[in-house]
Amino acid sequence: MAKIVSIHSFRGGTGKSNLTANLAATLASRGQRVAVVDTDIQSPGIHALFGLDEDHIKRALNDYLRGTCRIEETALDVSDQLGAQRAANGALFLVPSSIRAGEITRILREGYDVGRLNDGFSELVRQLRLDHLVIDTHPGLNEETLLSMTISDVLFLVLRPDRQDFQGTAVAVDVARKLEVPSMYLVVNKAPAAYDAAALREQVESAYKVPVAAYMEQSDEMLQLGSASLFCVRYPEHAYTREVESLATRVSA
Repeated sequence: MAKIVSIHSFRGGTGKSNLTANLAATLASRGQRVAVVDTDIQSPGIHALFGLDEDHIKRALNDYLRGTCRIEETALDVSDQLGAQRAANGALFLVPSSIRAGEITRILREGYDVGRLNDGFSELVRQLRLDHLVIDTHPGLNEETLLSMTISDVLFLVLRPDRQDFQGTAVAVDVARKLEVPSMYLVVNKAPAAYDAAALREQVESAYKVPVAAYMEQSDEMLQLGSASLFCVRYPEHAYTREVESLATRVSA
């Protein structure tokens, strides 16, 4: 059975989508068949990390949710984005959300059947013979987020060392516990280099009683890349990449 991994944050701007894309790429580079689903329908953006724009997206998750196509028809093979790190048996797919304003507005106005989304996840796993399904969620808590948490084998909650993030993450942790998510971890991202990493990690773990699986400092290289491509492919020896690799090892265990 495929392992379902959700990447979530209570607030936007935590680097959640970058982490999702790079984790999926790292798993695929290890010979796994991986699909990323962008369920952040209100503000999609993960496609940019795979070098895609509006012209590349013929069908999106929105089309499946409206019942106009099968879920596997929305999946784009983005394995070539792994470059030299592409493994012989690995494959990487992306199910994007539409970036057309009309499609976003339509979903917001009409809504969609969350049960159909759940069915789509199962069908995607079957049709693409996936080892891992990685879900990039919408920040905050809504019906889709609750579904993603409920069906997840592993949940990573991303937060910055910021008071608002700390408060919001407390809510997300409480909800995940009530949903009995099997494995939940925190990822501290965009931490200033001046911070004491060990002390902050201990503070976060003590506050939430949840292990910190990765700690990433604010990176000039990440800022300069500007979500133009996969960071782990561009900077394979970087500290951020090593942290993502540790998450991939945890997911595969």
